[in-house]
Amino acid sequence: MIKILAFSGSARKNSFNQKLVKIAANGALDCEAEVTVVDLAYFDMPLYNGDLEAAQGLPEKARIFKQLLIEHNGLLIASPEYNSAFSPLLKNVIDWTSRSESNDEPSLVAFRGKVAAIMATSPGALGGLRGLVFLRMLLANIGVMVLPTQKTIPFAAKAFNEEGNLIDAAEHQAVMNLGRELVSNIACLKS
Repeated sequence: MIKILAFSGSARKNSFNQKLVKIAANGALDCEAEVTVVDLAYFDMPLYNGDLEAAQGLPEKARIFKQLLIEHNGLLIASPEYNSAFSPLLKNVIDWTSRSESNDEPSLVAFRGKVAAIMATSPGALGGLRGLVFLRMLLANIGVMVLPTQKTIPFAAKAFNEEGNLIDAAEHQAVMNLGRELVSNIACLKS
């Protein structure tokens, strides 16, 4: 069974990016993947600090999220764009979960060999595109294979209906297809 972890880099209530990643998750479910959708608001972590890590180890919520990453084959990630980059929340979560907890733990165990599909939505005309450039680079640097296909949805406040679906049916299908493509690529790599 292919297992997908889906989350956004936003902890805001009614986050557009959380809505977006749920749509992609439905595409993965269509392909009979096991999908876990989480909200990073639940995984409250202090700002990464090497001294804090040395004194106390990984925070409990970082340890829980890291274990989720380890248990899943693929990642669906939606990220808001903050000043042309991905969100600080997402960076902090990646920083904490990338840390080894012992000398015998393989480096970047939560990320190496994973496959990810990335997407974004924002209030602006580019839909978060600039932030995905940096997210793609970071994920690749820590051993994640990022699919070349990605999706951005501009003018987020007008793009979603009351149920959290995209109003534009073609855009909705394109986001669902990201989830399907992720499952398909993981299946190919596993065979």
